Amino acid sequence: MQDITVEADERGVVRVTLNRPAVHNAFNEGMIGELTDAFADLGKQDGVRVIVLAGNGASFSAGADLNWMKRAAEQDEYANREDALALAKMFDTLNTCPKPVVGLVHGATLGGGVGLVACCDVVIAQPEVSFGMTEVRLGLIPAVISPFVIAKVGQSAARRYMLTGERFTAAEALRIGLIHEVSPALEAEGAKVVEALLAGGPEAIADAKDLIADITKMDDKGELTAHRIATRRASDEGREGIAAFLGKRKPHWTT
Repeated sequence: MQDITVEADERGVVRVTLNRPAVHNAFNEGMIGELTDAFADLGKQDGVRVIVLAGNGASFSAGADLNWMKRAAEQDEYANREDALALAKMFDTLNTCPKPVVGLVHGATLGGGVGLVACCDVVIAQPEVSFGMTEVRLGLIPAVISPFVIAKVGQSAARRYMLTGERFTAAEALRIGLIHEVSPALEAEGAKVVEALLAGGPEAIADAKDLIADITKMDDKGELTAHRIATRRASDEGREGIAAFLGKRKPHWTT
């Protein structure tokens, strides 16, 4: 891979790093394809417990690469649609990855970078991070990231920041629900979240993530939730967790 790096440790924690620092980790075709393939592959690996997403260089991600956008603008509508579908697939692959994803955010985080943040399960940002969905100032719209951003921040915040193109601070991102914590000690706070995720049953975490997605789509939530908890209680992992608690020992996934 050229545009991202993937590193795993012995605990099953995998760090995926955006690695186009010269252009502030802006997306191009290469990075889009590599991120899609990496998260699809990592999501299938039993040994992977947690994925950490970070950026190399001065920024997390400045969104779409302007040269890539210029090339797209010179294509016909069909080619543009294919490019947009590839970008949408990348965000959806990250968003639906069965492994928990922790975002560590620093520097400028704009456009598609905000989309990546919205797709992470837990996000920690440094205080000086500058967020923005500035597409309208280029005569564009944040279309592909909109389902993920609106799901995270709601219509009210989306109406302001998608329409004005304003930059906003990490404190404001925290207030509207885009991120979960602001800390200058990005790696240390991220490590705490990773440890918390490693304490949970990996199958249960995947199931809980899937449950959250299902709940947002369902009207009859009672039937769904009853079925999901019954299935989890009867699972090998659920039985092990209860037995470990009652036996005052650690469950097998923490050893």
